[in-house]
Amino acid sequence: MAVSVQSVGLTYLTSVDKKPTFKARIKRFGRGGKFSRRVDAINDVSIDIRYGTVLGIIGSNGAGKSSLMRVIAGIIPPSEGRIEVYGSVSTLLALGVGFNASLTGRENVYLGGLAAGMTREEIDNQFDEIAAFSELGEAIDSPMRTYSSGMYARLAFSVAATVKPDILIIDEALSTGDARFKEKSLNRIKELRTEDRALILVSHALATIEDVCNEVIWLDKGRLMARGEPQQIINQYREFMQVKRSASSDEDV
Repeated sequence: MAVSVQSVGLTYLTSVDKKPTFKARIKRFGRGGKFSRRVDAINDVSIDIRYGTVLGIIGSNGAGKSSLMRVIAGIIPPSEGRIEVYGSVSTLLALGVGFNASLTGRENVYLGGLAAGMTREEIDNQFDEIAAFSELGEAIDSPMRTYSSGMYARLAFSVAATVKPDILIIDEALSTGDARFKEKSLNRIKELRTEDRALILVSHALATIEDVCNEVIWLDKGRLMARGEPQQIINQYREFMQVKRSASSDEDV
């Protein structure tokens, strides 16, 4: 077992920017003018992820995919339920998370590596590999605030993939960058597919999910709708979304 998600729920309270009704004004008289709304980002989700699994997670925007990844990664605690993780985790949850834009790419390699649990000596030994994979050249010594989004993605993926953790979580990070680097990144993910590692990949690119993953779950409004073989679950999701297979839908559904 790599990850066990047991009856997990996650609830947010968000501010509502709309004019309250007269009745609401009366109820809240003397308590200020702030209003909040409860959002159930994840609702009673239970999944087990075993080593050797490449799990794809699909669903429309707001389905709870990124929230679930943040809970599994330990970035935010669940509101209810329990998460058990058996192994080291490396996350690539969003572009540049954990990076300092004022530092150079080189300095951020060390920052990201240390955050992922590597020692400075390990980073020293693997720095050349990380830099070569990112293909940033001399830009590795420039401040990251000067980087394009594609350059951010290259360096972030290079650090995360080189750590070679027990569990690698990638959330939409492959959607940025040129086609050649995307293909290179996907090939690295395929190299990481082994019986002693678990990969979790969140993406709207259904063709990528079908190509890389051996299992898929579908989330909708925080609920687990289905889990199974990639083509089967993707077909169910397409039917639910009323989207036919096409080059555009394969890249952004």
